[in-house]
Amino acid sequence: MVTKTFLLCSLLAIFFLFASTSSAHLKSLTVELIHRDSPHSPLYNPHHTVYDRLNAAFFRSISRSRRFTSTKTDLQSGLVSNGGEYFMSISIGTPPSKVLAIADTGSDLTWIQCKPCQQCYKQNSPLFDKNKSSTYKTASCDSKSCQALSEHEEGCDASRDICKYRYSYGDESFTRGEVATETISIDSSSGSPVSFPGTAFGCGYNNGGTFEETGSGIIGLGGGPLSLVSQLGSSIGKKFSYCLSHTSSTTNGTSVINLGTNSIPSKPSDDSATLTTPLVVKDPDTYYFLTLEAITVGKTKLPYTGGGYSLNAKSKKTTGNIIIDSGTTLTLLDSGFYDAFGAAVEKSVTGAKRVRDPQGVLTHCYKSGDKEIGLPEITMHFTNADVKLSPINAFVKLSEDMVCMSIIPTTEVAIYGNLVQMDFLVGYDLKTKTVSFQRMDCAGNL
Repeated sequence: MVTKTFLLCSLLAIFFLFASTSSAHLKSLTVELIHRDSPHSPLYNPHHTVYDRLNAAFFRSISRSRRFTSTKTDLQSGLVSNGGEYFMSISIGTPPSKVLAIADTGSDLTWIQCKPCQQCYKQNSPLFDKNKSSTYKTASCDSKSCQALSEHEEGCDASRDICKYRYSYGDESFTRGEVATETISIDSSSGSPVSFPGTAFGCGYNNGGTFEETGSGIIGLGGGPLSLVSQLGSSIGKKFSYCLSHTSSTTNGTSVINLGTNSIPSKPSDDSATLTTPLVVKDPDTYYFLTLEAITVGKTKLPYTGGGYSLNAKSKKTTGNIIIDSGTTLTLLDSGFYDAFGAAVEKSVTGAKRVRDPQGVLTHCYKSGDKEIGLPEITMHFTNADVKLSPINAFVKLSEDMVCMSIIPTTEVAIYGNLVQMDFLVGYDLKTKTVSFQRMDCAGNL
């Protein structure tokens, strides 16, 4: 499975701008995200340079990308445990206890560390104590939430009829515990938290590996039935979106995730059209698959030849050939296609010569002398959606005179990472099975 490297492991400092619990669906529930490398993040290290943080995120992306290559019978084995770029804050139990965990669009089951712990990694906040919550209830072995686990993940304590879960991660980290239901609450700016009773989650009693002390676990935002967004489906109209501020704005800017029927604009503004592409449903349903048909570099359009995982019998066109993931920093494209793509980029860059990335991660870097570097416009042609990237989406500045493309080759699954999604409102409509893109200044519109 994939380690989300550069989608920016961030802290989700949650507060909700507006929520309506009186109607059938929440109108809008907005959660503020703080990037892990932001000065507002507990993980922020003032001694690290911008380039130190970028390089660390790039390496996390490479690790995370391996996660998406796992098989259906071993969904979690490729996971890198600390691969998320954002944290999310929620409250759990009655009375509520605050929890800060990695927000992961590539995971389903939400799990946190719980008392009594057989083995737990060190975390800064107190462990969740189920005995102090009046709404905690274990899930039975034949419950719907237990059956939603894969065969490899599921276990059962038959003597007590309690469903068990077990995840093993690619970096030898692990979590094991019991599946339960609880009341999950999200703070509202109106002063009243919005509560979702009976939400399934994992109460982890045996956890270890490379998890960071800041987080209590993982909040699953994937497409499977156990993810938080899937469980909240009817109450949020099966819609959510996020708007990620560009890394150049992380000092003052923030990012958000929006839940609810108003999270995706129904009438886009005239100067910023909403582009919509089909969401391809396939195994594993945790991941959000899109179809990339071509990429244009300047005036050169290149049909995308990357492999997919299913074939449309009528059009003979590969569908669902790329995963959109907010937890991976870089974008990864099929290596067979990448040679022609990279050559087109190199031909279009002006005022600079191609050089090697000192860290050996990025493949196309350009260094200028005393000239300004001219970068080509790159357009990603998804089915029915031509998404034009700005230079700061497709390229990252590694020094005052060097830029590198944020898109690299892979021999595994293709991933549409978070750098190319920044300053777009990216909307997911799980009812109509679509993903939308609307260009937006995320820092200026929050």
